[in-house]
Amino acid sequence: MIKHLTKLTAISALALSAVATTATAAPVLMSAEWATQACEAFNKNAILTEGLGGKWIENNKGRGYKVIHLYRSDCEDSPQVEMVISDKAGKAMCTYGGKIEHAKLDSGADYLMYATTEKWHDMGAGEYGPMKAMMFGRLQFQGPKMEAMGVMKPFEQFLLLAGKVPSNEASCPK
Repeated sequence: MIKHLTKLTAISALALSAVATTATAAPVLMSAEWATQACEAFNKNAILTEGLGGKWIENNKGRGYKVIHLYRSDCEDSPQVEMVISDKAGKAMCTYGGKIEHAKLDSGADYLMYATTEKWHDMGAGEYGPMKAMMFGRLQFQGPKMEAMGVMKPFEQFLLLAGKVPSNEASCPK
């Protein structure tokens, strides 16, 4: 009986260890690692790559790319992350996701978006879209607002990345 319990305890410990490893394997939401994975997910979403292609991605001030900075507003002193969206044959493709490389944004082409962890979670779960998020101040947003209004469907897909890309919301990015 004791031998059976010892074996059962060992199996339980291994199972718990596997669950704990899986849970901690996800990057922290809005960390550089998360942004890298969000960039990969962006490129797999045709609504984003095609919907932001053309006129939206062409407004890049002649640089060939747009920059988006993101962060969680309830994580004081946490660094922002960056996604660079480039024009690749008329499609909007994420060519970089990670730490800030472009410190200065151009307000006529680039975007800054931030919200609390709770609101990022809600938007990522599809509880509401970008229009409601902006109207009710759940998503703070800087950048070309009229341009953004013209791409609400892709913008909604962008916000869903906060829920589609696995992440750990329990801690803040460092």
